Amino acid sequence: MSQENNSKTNPLSSALSHFNDAGQAHMVDVGAKNETHRIAIASGTISMLATTFELISNGNVKKGDVLGIARIAAIMAAKRTSDLIPLCHPLALTKVNVDFDLDAQTNSVRCTAQVETIGKTGVEMEALTAVQIGLLTIYDMCKAADRGMVMHHIHVLEKHGGKSGHWLAHNVETA
Repeated sequence: MSQENNSKTNPLSSALSHFNDAGQAHMVDVGAKNETHRIAIASGTISMLATTFELISNGNVKKGDVLGIARIAAIMAAKRTSDLIPLCHPLALTKVNVDFDLDAQTNSVRCTAQVETIGKTGVEMEALTAVQIGLLTIYDMCKAADRGMVMHHIHVLEKHGGKSGHWLAHNVETA
C-alpha cells in the first residue's frame, strides 16, 4: 500500500505539525490563527583561539569589520529564512535586532538575535537562522587565522505571542 493511500493515522502527524495524517511533509495551515505580536530571541556562541579573538576585538581582521558584516548577514538571513527552511512561512518582519558580546575569558563571541512580526506564526526559525548565519559569517571572515572555531549552544531563549503566549528557556547552558 502506498503512503498516499494509507488511511491509518501516522503517529508523526499528531506529534509534529509539519506532517499530515499520511506522514507526508506539508506546510502548516495558519489561516485560522489570529494575528498577534510575535517575538523570538535566540543566541549562540562561537569559540576561537585567543589570537583570533584579539583580531576581532581590535578590529584587525584584513577582510574588514567582522561584527558589522556579521550583523548585516544575520539580519539578511532572518529576512530570507523561508527561502532556506523548506516549510517555513514567508513573514513580513517588523524588527530584527542582532547583538554581539565578546568574552575575553573564554575567547568567544555570543550572538543574540531578536526578531519580531505581527502575524499568524512565530519567528523562532528566523531568530535561529539569524544567529547561525551571524556566527557563520564570523567563521568565514576569520577562517584564515583559525579554522578550528566552534559554534555551539545555538538555541531559542524566549518567545512571545500566539496561542501559547510567553515561553522562556530554562536550564540552558549559554557559554
